[in-house]
Amino acid sequence: MTDLSAFPITKRWPAEYPDRLQLYSLPTPNGVKVSIMLEEIALPYEAHLVDFGKDDQKTPEFLSLNPNGKIPAIIDPNGPGAKPLGLFESGAILQYLAEKTGKLFPDDAARRYETIQWLHFQMGGIGPMFGQVGFFHKFAGKEIADKRPLERYVAESKRLLGVIETRLDGRQWIMDDEYTIADISMLGWVRNLIGFYGARELVEFDGFKSVPAWLARGLARPAVQRGLEIPKRS
Repeated sequence: MTDLSAFPITKRWPAEYPDRLQLYSLPTPNGVKVSIMLEEIALPYEAHLVDFGKDDQKTPEFLSLNPNGKIPAIIDPNGPGAKPLGLFESGAILQYLAEKTGKLFPDDAARRYETIQWLHFQMGGIGPMFGQVGFFHKFAGKEIADKRPLERYVAESKRLLGVIETRLDGRQWIMDDEYTIADISMLGWVRNLIGFYGARELVEFDGFKSVPAWLARGLARPAVQRGLEIPKRS
């Protein structure tokens, strides 16, 4: 049996199946990237809920795995060289799992880099900008009288949706007919923007054609539907 005792996080979240990949997460747009990926590639894993309501992400045990105090994070008991590997940052985890399994990642080197390019586009643009729309439209920021921050983030989110719209013109997925980690990285964020954040009208989502069709295709995938609910909230 694999020994994960070198990872302090396993003291707070004991592994029932230490030979499986350990996922520490919450079903947020960043968290579901990894649960969707794991469901898509059918890699055995054990999910642990990191409860923000209890400040789990600020505990010494969690910070020992991710010093940035964010989800998701993983421990792969069978990492490179057959040694356990701890990893954080959702984009890095997606790329790692794709390379590890050879799934949802193009075989051609040039197309792999193109896929990584779109993954970074999500990490650097879509996530931060859509998240700010959520803060200023739905959460504490909505109480701020000055609406310029909201207007700025709404405008940038519309521009980013326009970039995806252009990319998807004539394509099923970001990488043509090949569903990849680029799509997985974006699905939860676009879904949240128009759903949980309530910004559908703000960003004029229904004025787009290709993005809504792409989102519907993605959300129809059984693995995506399962991944959106993992880990189960307590």
